[in-house]
Amino acid sequence: MCKVEKERRGVMGIKGLGGGEKLKNSLLQTTSSSRSRMKLWMIRATTSVLLWTCVVQLTALGDMWGPRVLKGWPSCFSQESAVASSVLQDRTTSVPARVLPPKRVYKNNGYLMVSCNGGLNQMRAAICDMVAIARYLNVTLVVPELDKTSFWADPSEFQDIFDVDHFITSLRDEVRILKELPPRVKRRVELGMVYTMPPVSWSDMSYYRNQILPLIQKYKIVHLNRTDARLANNGQPLEIQRLRCRVNFSALRFTSQIEDLGRRVINLLRANGPFLVLHLRYEMDMLAFSGCTQGCNAEEVEELTRMRYAYPWWKEKIINSDLKRKDGLCPLTPEETALTLSALEIDPNIQIYIAAGEIYGAERRMASLAKAFPKLVRKETLLEPSDLRFFQNHSSQMAALDYLVSLESDIFVPTYDGNMAKVVEGHRRFLGFKKTILLDRRLLVDLIDQYNSGELNWDEFSSAVKEAHAERMGNPTKRLMIQDRPKEEDYFYANPEECLQLSDDEQLSDGGLSRT
Repeated sequence: MCKVEKERRGVMGIKGLGGGEKLKNSLLQTTSSSRSRMKLWMIRATTSVLLWTCVVQLTALGDMWGPRVLKGWPSCFSQESAVASSVLQDRTTSVPARVLPPKRVYKNNGYLMVSCNGGLNQMRAAICDMVAIARYLNVTLVVPELDKTSFWADPSEFQDIFDVDHFITSLRDEVRILKELPPRVKRRVELGMVYTMPPVSWSDMSYYRNQILPLIQKYKIVHLNRTDARLANNGQPLEIQRLRCRVNFSALRFTSQIEDLGRRVINLLRANGPFLVLHLRYEMDMLAFSGCTQGCNAEEVEELTRMRYAYPWWKEKIINSDLKRKDGLCPLTPEETALTLSALEIDPNIQIYIAAGEIYGAERRMASLAKAFPKLVRKETLLEPSDLRFFQNHSSQMAALDYLVSLESDIFVPTYDGNMAKVVEGHRRFLGFKKTILLDRRLLVDLIDQYNSGELNWDEFSSAVKEAHAERMGNPTKRLMIQDRPKEEDYFYANPEECLQLSDDEQLSDGGLSRT
């Protein structure tokens, strides 16, 4: 009995041992299977993370490079996103994509930094010159810095006035332009490893090739801290002259905010008929700088003199106003301007847009002009204060508005040949020789004095004024060149003849316009 029981237990023990091995094998298989599934899950998770990282990076690159790589794909998250994507595609196909010029490939000789000085239009011309110089020297230009320390103290940056992206991309087939220096090069500037200098005024390209280029190659970076009139008007290669025009007339586009507001002003004027833009340079700073005090009382003369002495960069301090006026070197006064426009038989009912800052003497000095031409307007009277609040204390942005309106006017009349007068004159020539009355101030003040003294009656005065200005209406003409006297010759930007298209019956001659 005991033996049988022991054998039975032995058999059960053997069966139990076999079952344990099977259970152990089963557990090992289960563990192995779980680990495989875990590995597979980890691989899938890692792959998903990598794929989403690539998607995010490609989307970011798409935003930077313009072609929206992924944004045209239909969304898998919501129906609304799919509809929005479809609408975006429809709009994209209806507007032709902007074709960028191919990048010019060249060996970079270094970096050129420039700090412009002066008002808007002086800086505008300087920027055109600096682009041409950078192209000629095969260097990389950093977006120019605008003047913030002059009389106007305008804090505007380049991108506050001009469309900086358009400026860079539209010229990429000529010169490489960067918004800022690369970090490695920027560090050199921060350490003071940059050569700063003002270039010589009215220099030709040989000066920049022989004097400036070696400095750029030596120091890698050169900073030109003055840019006004640093490139000669004449004697430059034709491709350089045409590049100056291309920058001025195409690359230097104002910001959309300025362009839109300028169009509003123009549309408001056009709704009431033709209009004349009068660039009336009779602001306080202009009179103080020039020393021209015709029509001012003793208190005003003293105030203007104090202001002239307060600014050390205005070199000329003692000025004979009467002598300067007779030489035609003073801006016309509002009273002289009223007589001149009337003598030219400008329609007294035409709208006259005053493109200027605050007129010195205000209503007292403007009374005769307002009486002769009652439809005087300014941007401040055409627009609401809220429209101009972003432009307050930004004189260059205000000047940009006046520039746009001046280009579109039926007639443009500057009373002084400052930078805006010259640059607008040249731009209007480029737009098809639009009527620009270029006043002969030296002759005019003499005729006005004769009329005021009774030596000439009105008919004689008017006839003389009209005869003197018959060929001073922005007609095609040769640019006057005076050897070794660049300040006295015609300014390139006032008459960029190398860039102008003439009709078949017009040709330029040394004596001016001749018709065949």
